[in-house]
Amino acid sequence: MERLDGKLLSAKIKDEVKAGADSYKQTPILAVLTIGDDEASKVYVENKRKACEYCGMSMMHFDYADCVKESVVIKKIKELNKDKSVNGIILQLPIPKRFNTKKILNTISPDKDVDGLTDISQGKIMGGNATFIPCTPKGILEIFDHYKIDLEGRHVVVIGRSDLVGKPIMLECINRNATVTMCHSKTKDLKKYTKDADVLIVAVGHKHLIDKSMIKEGAVIIDVGITRIDGKIYGDVNPDVEEKASYVTPVPGGVGPMTVAMLLKNTFIGYKKQNNIED
Repeated sequence: MERLDGKLLSAKIKDEVKAGADSYKQTPILAVLTIGDDEASKVYVENKRKACEYCGMSMMHFDYADCVKESVVIKKIKELNKDKSVNGIILQLPIPKRFNTKKILNTISPDKDVDGLTDISQGKIMGGNATFIPCTPKGILEIFDHYKIDLEGRHVVVIGRSDLVGKPIMLECINRNATVTMCHSKTKDLKKYTKDADVLIVAVGHKHLIDKSMIKEGAVIIDVGITRIDGKIYGDVNPDVEEKASYVTPVPGGVGPMTVAMLLKNTFIGYKKQNNIED
C-alpha cells in the first residue's frame, strides 16, 4: 500500500506557481469574499493568504457580517469583475442560509471563477473544456497524474454528490474514460457498490464511513471528507483500509493541501489568460 502524499505534491505545485508568478512584472491577485462568522472558513482563508504570500501573489479579503445585504456583496463582485488587476474571485463557502448562494456565485465572471462553481464553469466541465475545474476535484486529478493512476476502463465509485466535489469529479473521471457510479445519502446497500470499485472517492464528511470490509483488494482510495471531533481531524475512511488498498490518501495530508494549491494554480491560469500570456 502506498500513501498518496498531497502535502508533498502541493508544495511542488506551489513552487511551480511561485516560479511562474515571479517571472512576470504584475502580481497576480486573488479576491476572497466571506460572509458571516464560520470558524472553519477563517482557518481556510488564512491558509489561502499564507499560500498566496508564499507564491508571490496578493490576496484581497472582503469580510462581511451576516447582516450584510445580498446586493452589497453582488455589487462588490461586479466591481471586482471589472478590475483588471484582479485575476481570481472566490466566495468562501458556506455562507449563511438566508443568502442565495447560486445567485451570488453566478455574479462572478467565468473568466475569474477560479473555484469553478458558476453555472457556466460547471457546464464547461460537462463538455470537457473547462478553464477552471473546482479546486478539490482538480487536486484529485493532479494526484492521479503524479502517481500515474490511469482511470481508463476502470470502475470509479464516487460517494457524495455536491457541486463542489462529487459532481465535477464524476464528470472529470468520465472524461478520462472511466465507468463511474455515483452514490449518495439515499443509496441503498452502499457496500454493494464500494466492493466493486477499482477507485473509490469518498466526499461525505462522515467519520470512518468506509472500512476495509467495504473495499476490494487493491482498490485506490481517495478520502476527501473531514470531520473534526474534540480538536482532532478524521477522514471518511477508516485507516484499516490500508491493509487491502493499493493507494490511499491520508487525512490530514492528502487531498486537503492540494485544494489550496489548485486555487493558486487556477488563479495563475486566469492571470495568464487575462494578460494573453502563452505557456
